[in-house]
Amino acid sequence: MKIQHKMCASSIRDEDIIALYWQRDEDAIKQTDIKYGAYLMAIARNIVRDLRDCEECLNDTYLDAWNAIPPKRPTLLQAFLASIMRRTAIDCYRANTRDKRVPTDAIDSFDELEYVIAGGDHPAKQAEAAHLASLISGYVRALPWRRKYVFMARYYAARSIAEVAEALSCSEATVNRDIARIRDELRALLKKEGYLC
Repeated sequence: MKIQHKMCASSIRDEDIIALYWQRDEDAIKQTDIKYGAYLMAIARNIVRDLRDCEECLNDTYLDAWNAIPPKRPTLLQAFLASIMRRTAIDCYRANTRDKRVPTDAIDSFDELEYVIAGGDHPAKQAEAAHLASLISGYVRALPWRRKYVFMARYYAARSIAEVAEALSCSEATVNRDIARIRDELRALLKKEGYLC
């Protein structure tokens, strides 16, 4: 189903949108698009850059959300959708550049944290991934405001270092220092918890 996303925000609550998914009401997609379409397109643009690919990623994100809810009931709909979009856009980017091997800044941002990725379909791997996600989430929540913003903008919204620096009115060197500190602290935490040697 092709969706034309709107640039206006919806006042509908996330719980109500999720309820529409559970009722298998196609209005769920429309309301999702009104409320989060522009945000999801921004994530896609930071990764794949091409407008047609972004629109395809957006439609794939909506389809994946439709197929996932139910049985899933996301606690934070925006984060759930952003996670789907990032995965979809990265897959699209990699498929489009398989032979070129020219990474974008956004792909670099995910590669920077590649060592923290765990997963798989096996229950033990899923439990390990859930514990790892909890560790990282706790770490991020404890960060000072600016470094928390850097982490979220860089790794969650896939923004470039230049965009993060501009948003914070600081230099790219400052953002790079924050990213290096974050990676070092996260690496130390993961070593302590037995995820890294």
